[in-house]
Amino acid sequence: MTEYEPVTITDMFVRRVKRHPEKVALRYKHLGIWRDITWREYLNNVRWVALGLTTLGVKAGDRVAVIGENRPEWLYADLGIMSTGAATVGIYTTSAAAQCEYVVSHSGAKIYIAEDEEQLDKALYFRERTPDLEKIIIIDPKGLRGFSDPMVMTFENLLELGRDLEQKQPGLYDEMLARIHTEDLALVIYTSGTTGPPKGAMLSHYNVTWTAWSIGEALPLYDTDELLSFLPLSHIAERMFSSFLPLRFGYTVNFTESPDTVMQNFREVSPTVIFAVPRIWEKYYSGIRIRIANATWFKRVAYGIAQNIGRTYSRLRFSGKRVPFGVKVLHALANALVFYKLRERLGFERCRLAVSGAAPISPDVLKYYHGIGVPLRQVYGQTEGGGPTCVHQGDQIEPTNVGPPLPGVEVRIADDGEILVRGGNVFMGYYRDPAATEAALVDEWLRSGDVGEIDEKGFLSITDRKKDLIITAGGKNIAPQNIENQLKFSPYINDAIVIGDRMKFLSALIVLDEENVVQYAQDNKIPFTTYESLTKAPEIVELIEREVNEVNKTLAKVETVKKFTIVPKKLYEEDGEVTPTMKVKRKYVNEKFGDLIKAMYKG
Repeated sequence: MTEYEPVTITDMFVRRVKRHPEKVALRYKHLGIWRDITWREYLNNVRWVALGLTTLGVKAGDRVAVIGENRPEWLYADLGIMSTGAATVGIYTTSAAAQCEYVVSHSGAKIYIAEDEEQLDKALYFRERTPDLEKIIIIDPKGLRGFSDPMVMTFENLLELGRDLEQKQPGLYDEMLARIHTEDLALVIYTSGTTGPPKGAMLSHYNVTWTAWSIGEALPLYDTDELLSFLPLSHIAERMFSSFLPLRFGYTVNFTESPDTVMQNFREVSPTVIFAVPRIWEKYYSGIRIRIANATWFKRVAYGIAQNIGRTYSRLRFSGKRVPFGVKVLHALANALVFYKLRERLGFERCRLAVSGAAPISPDVLKYYHGIGVPLRQVYGQTEGGGPTCVHQGDQIEPTNVGPPLPGVEVRIADDGEILVRGGNVFMGYYRDPAATEAALVDEWLRSGDVGEIDEKGFLSITDRKKDLIITAGGKNIAPQNIENQLKFSPYINDAIVIGDRMKFLSALIVLDEENVVQYAQDNKIPFTTYESLTKAPEIVELIEREVNEVNKTLAKVETVKKFTIVPKKLYEEDGEVTPTMKVKRKYVNEKFGDLIKAMYKG
């Protein structure tokens, strides 16, 4: 085990560049061609951003907001901001103008770096009400020809300012880095806000580099690895995998062309390391099931046999039993004849490290991927803990838990069952919110808000969010998360919200997986005109009823879902129903669809 050396994020970056300046650090696709950016070029752009921001008056202690899809300029901006001693405030691209206004206003951001015209429009909407905001910088000025505003400049102009200042003061950038300390604020990450306005979690340089060190002790990462960056960079998990871990390990980060080309880009890049949220893993699984159902008879049979072998193999592995030689041979054959081609079709054939995080994943989904040869493991944590707290390590992967704590992290269970965390990953507190900070931190222990258990091996199992636990009218404590995850294992269910607090039985709101249900309707000649009409079709209700009944067979009687209602619309972030990482805002959804819930309990 290596020892952690206190270092700032920017120093870790410069050291990485000095090791292999000509190695490819980033890769992006332009006009159909993948283009390389070396570590040397990466540093040049970061330095020019930092010096350009300095010219604009940004100094240590300031905050600068960044909003945009995953692209090299996002990382240039992030590390450039921190190089000035300021802190980066990431904003989700899907945030409405009012949400952006809240983050910019609350953080007191001096500069707003926006990807394109769409994100610029949001700033133009609220800038009169955010007096701290002094400048807006546009990365991609497409569609803005002829547009002129004294407050707006392009990212290229920012780089020019940096190059000009570098010529005048060649050693200034190094001087700026020397003034940054590990205890300084590096990031303000606004949490998803499932229960109210988002809070700005403050992470120091120490929090980030300590966490990168700890993850490196737990997971095998190398400079030969390739990652596809596609989840929001404003989220700590994607930021860790796309920005900070590469600084320590030197692997290459590939950026998707757009949110619509993720699957195509996976096939082109075939990354060795994959990080995704459960919804992505579930979506891929559902897609495989539907494609197999529509395949030829021979392919369906071959896949069915291979899947049974894979299921047996993963069950034996997860049970801790020795896998018999015969099963190993059969699994190798299934891999060669079926699973490798399947993984190649997905772009997963080179994957050797797959991680699911940001929300709990169904044990069935995790088992499935191991069965087809994708070594999926789960990470648990929260923004306030620098991202990760626990992760499956080595070959000790158990679907029903999230593994042991990261090296250097302590986890214990409070008297009321809440998970408490202590370590170098625990945040500084909430920006401009001492009351919330005091509630979250007690004697250096972070109150996670989750309920869980630790087994004799020290592995942590998550029961549910503390505030989401259901107490039925009969006094039974029910954790809805497990039931919801099993329901979402169905290829026809995108989301499930279990209801039942103070009620006599459990019910559920079901959100359809539109793509798969539409395919089912077309295959079975079920007429529909709109999404809402699809949710009310008797044949679709029967389909979902069968899926719910299958799940009920695996549950204790008190946990079974007695009634369900299909929600007549999809859940959208812009409607306030889900977070940017696709977690359901349970309280809001319960209120919005209160009439549907009441109808299930009527009489």
